[in-house]
Amino acid sequence: MEFEIWWLLFIPVFFILGWITARVDIRQLLSESRSLPRGYFKGLNFLLNDEHDKAIAAFIEVLQLDPESVELHFALGNLFRRRGETERAIRVHQNLLVRPDLPQEQQAHASYELGQDYLKAGLLDRAEETFGSLINSTYSVLARRSLLEIYQREKEWMRAIEAAMALQESGAGTRQKEIAQFYCELAQDEILNAHTEAAIAWLDKALAIDRSNVRATILRGDIYLAQEQPEIALQTWRRVEQQSVPHVSLVAQRLMGAYTMLNRPQEGINLLKNYLEQVPSIDLLEVVYQASLEVEGPEAATQIVSEEVRRTPTLLGLDKLLDARMLAAPPERLQELAMVKNLVHGYAKKLARYQCSQCGFKARQFYWQCPGCNRWETYSPRRTEELNVMN
Repeated sequence: MEFEIWWLLFIPVFFILGWITARVDIRQLLSESRSLPRGYFKGLNFLLNDEHDKAIAAFIEVLQLDPESVELHFALGNLFRRRGETERAIRVHQNLLVRPDLPQEQQAHASYELGQDYLKAGLLDRAEETFGSLINSTYSVLARRSLLEIYQREKEWMRAIEAAMALQESGAGTRQKEIAQFYCELAQDEILNAHTEAAIAWLDKALAIDRSNVRATILRGDIYLAQEQPEIALQTWRRVEQQSVPHVSLVAQRLMGAYTMLNRPQEGINLLKNYLEQVPSIDLLEVVYQASLEVEGPEAATQIVSEEVRRTPTLLGLDKLLDARMLAAPPERLQELAMVKNLVHGYAKKLARYQCSQCGFKARQFYWQCPGCNRWETYSPRRTEELNVMN
């Protein structure tokens, strides 16, 4: 195609049209901003400065002048909820829902916000009913997530499984780990009621959903041990190594107990030493140390701890090493070692915590579900100091 010189005339024309369009947009924006009440901008300014009380007062003042402002109602309701004033938040969103002129999309939005108000207030029945009414709306995924949270709070695990599966089918991401944990919760309830066959059936489902679910494997081993089948329990717990080597520390005491019941303690010690070489762990070291102390004697136990502290120097390890040294210390050095031991132990206790990788919540015991953020499998089986050394 040959280039025509007269086409160059279009360049200034397009430039002029773009300039005129921009001017019109700017004028329209300035016109709309002038029509907004001053209290609206005051409220925004207070929000930016985290002065929520003043922001609420400013927005209420605007609503008195313009009670039809829907978005401002939403902003005010959310502010009330964030401050914990759930009753006021509920009234704001309920007032929106009784308006006959409210578009369908905004009705769904108001219902969702009202459900969040009920959830924050602990009114779970009302929240469940409200979110349930949104299943077929544009807020379907958000409503199902909230329903899943409610079922977990109420420990309705079968309904939680159904809600999680529905979320998966809607394309909202995989929920396999959560579903497997819900099956484990059902199994735990059956174990408490001595219904072992039902418990094993739930655990089989958990492992079918998530083959790497360590909790299901541990629980199955517990069932076999309770049935006085230590050999089968032992074989079951050893599968944890294939699922997640770091989680071996959670079954170390169980493994050693089973080997002792089978009169094979040295075999257990050797296995745990092998694990310790693969994954340094203060919990694993504690089990190996105690078992070695009973079977092999103080010298062998001290050597295990000493080698581990050299390899992975931590205060937790040093605390255990001082324990070992005190066993063989002469009387004249015992008091001095005890003083050092008490000092180190005080600091070590603060570091002997498990920590959630999502919210940072720390706990002395290991949790499958974080008490802080309620996420599943967010705790590392290693203590916080061990994680810091590794990083």
